[in-house]
Amino acid sequence: MSENTTSTPAASERPHRAGAFDIRNFIGALMGLYGVILVVTGLFFTSEAEIEQAADVNVNLWAGLALVLTCAFFLTWARLRPVVVPPSSEDEPSDDRPPGH
Repeated sequence: MSENTTSTPAASERPHRAGAFDIRNFIGALMGLYGVILVVTGLFFTSEAEIEQAADVNVNLWAGLALVLTCAFFLTWARLRPVVVPPSSEDEPSDDRPPGH
């Protein structure tokens, strides 16, 4: 007999990353989209009267830049510290599921 007869299922299945399904990617993408919309609005569609009304601060521009920076943070975080999904074992019954499933 050879020593290869006892193999663990974890050796054949490697854990993989959540990738696009990581919630940080969705949050980052939405914040980035809203941020870009606010930056464009602040740069091109905000009148001087609106800026004067906001104490001479272009609120759309600054809020959009903050959202774009937050987007960059979330996407960088998801890239540097990915969520690792453990391999599932279909052969072993799971105790956390109700009977009959």
